[in-house]
Amino acid sequence: MLRHQLLMRSHLPDSIMTRMILQDQAAGLRNLVSYQTPGAVRIFTIASGKTQIGKTSIAVNLATALAKNGQRVLLIDENPSHNNICTHLGLKARFDLLHVINGDKKLNQILLQGPDNVTVLSAMRGIRALNKLTPQEQDWLVKSFSELSGFVDIVLIDTTMTGTTYVLPLSLAAEQVMIVISGSAASLTGAYSLIKILSQEYAKKHFLILVNNVNSEAESLAVYQNLYQVARQYLSVTLEFIGSIESDEKLRSATQLCKSVIEAFPASQAASCFRQLAQDILRSSCPDKYDGGIDNFMQRLIRTSHLSMANFTV
Repeated sequence: MLRHQLLMRSHLPDSIMTRMILQDQAAGLRNLVSYQTPGAVRIFTIASGKTQIGKTSIAVNLATALAKNGQRVLLIDENPSHNNICTHLGLKARFDLLHVINGDKKLNQILLQGPDNVTVLSAMRGIRALNKLTPQEQDWLVKSFSELSGFVDIVLIDTTMTGTTYVLPLSLAAEQVMIVISGSAASLTGAYSLIKILSQEYAKKHFLILVNNVNSEAESLAVYQNLYQVARQYLSVTLEFIGSIESDEKLRSATQLCKSVIEAFPASQAASCFRQLAQDILRSSCPDKYDGGIDNFMQRLIRTSHLSMANFTV
């Protein structure tokens, strides 16, 4: 029934869709002035309800676009698969956040330098160990991350969508959650289920929606509207359309070259989409704004890591 509803929404008039999009975007712009705090670190979790939506590619390319825009970006990689952030950038992660937790390495020793002002932290094993830390280990980890204060403007977290994912604590600890969707029914139903769980079980109410792999802006608005209408009818959440990435073979070629599309093919359509996304994400609204820096994020992540994952299935 839900899948049928999601597919049927695409027949709504373009004027209605456009008006709703503009209303959402206007709300984001109204919150812009109150959001921008000197020295603040913005933290985004990038998630999806299904695999193979292009989430990791989006994380890498958005990070590069933000760096080109003068932002210092930390990419946190929770993805254990071979197709993770390090693979996309041609990097090899010898150490993980777990090495810092165990006291084997300092945080600056496990960070990898990506393009421009992008730094990569492989964190899958470390994040899974957070709920077992002693108070002393928690203090050590928070202190380690406090050393990044003043050196990071934006944190992007690439979550994995598997049976062992920690998308729940990562999403709850982040200020903003970006849900990546495509036009497929599986993508839309998966995204709806993810939003439903985060909102009804864990009180997350605001989500950024990015539509990936579309042929035009009109198509992206139709896909977004499918999800928007059903969520509006059944859930008490706010969805904010943050943009779209159009299909471009140059994006696949850049991935094979272990580069971002902006570096490899700066004149491509995909590169243009990511440059626009970088600007729009900096203007997005943030009802769940948190005070403090990246050390405060780690404190929140440690707390949320103790939440039950029993009901978290999509």
